[in-house]
Amino acid sequence: MKKGQQKKVTKIRTKPSRKQAEEAVKTLIQWAGDNPDREGLIETPKRVVNAYKEFFGGYNSDPEQVLSKTFDEVEGYDEMVIVRDIAIESHCEHHMVPFIGIAHIGYIPNKRIVGISKLARIADVFAKRLQTQETMTAQIADTINEVLKPKGVAVVIDAQHQCMTTRGTHKSESSTITSRMLGLFRTNSNTRNEFMNLINSANN
Repeated sequence: MKKGQQKKVTKIRTKPSRKQAEEAVKTLIQWAGDNPDREGLIETPKRVVNAYKEFFGGYNSDPEQVLSKTFDEVEGYDEMVIVRDIAIESHCEHHMVPFIGIAHIGYIPNKRIVGISKLARIADVFAKRLQTQETMTAQIADTINEVLKPKGVAVVIDAQHQCMTTRGTHKSESSTITSRMLGLFRTNSNTRNEFMNLINSANN
C-alpha cells in the first residue's frame, strides 16, 4: 500500500438525496418479499437512512485532523503508550453486515504525544466506513505513523464478522485477528513482545 493511499476515499460525483436513499430501502424491502407500505414498515426507510448516517459517519471526518493537536512537553517520556480494548463497530464492504470487536493501539513517542482519546477517535473514523478488517488495521497504524512520526506504532484488532456468524459458514465461535507493526514494534522483537504481553495481561 503506497503512502497516503490508505486514507483516500473515492468520492461519488453526485450524492443521492435522502428521498432517493429511502426509496432504495423500500425497494430492498420489496425484494425481500414484504410490503414497505404496511404499518410496521412505513417508517423503516427513514430509520435505516438515519442509521446509515451514524454507521458511516467516518466518511465525514478527516483522520489527520483528529491527530493534529499534539503536546511537546513530555518530560522525556519515551516508553510506549497503549490504549487497550477500544470497542470497534464496522461494516464489511463485501456484504454490508457488521463486524464487531476490540482494537489495541500503541505507539512510542518521538518528542510528541497526542491525547489518548484521539487514539480511540482515530479507530472510530476508520471503523465508521465500509471496510475490511485488514485495511482498517493498516489505515489506523499508517495514519498515526504519518502524523505523529513516532518511534513505532502497533495496532491489533480482534473482531467477529457477521458475514461468517450469521450467513455463509455460520461459524459463530470464530474471530479474526489482524495486526500492523511499524518502526520499533516491527524491528525489535522485545518491544513487540512487551506490547503483546501488555494488551493480553487482562486476560491472564
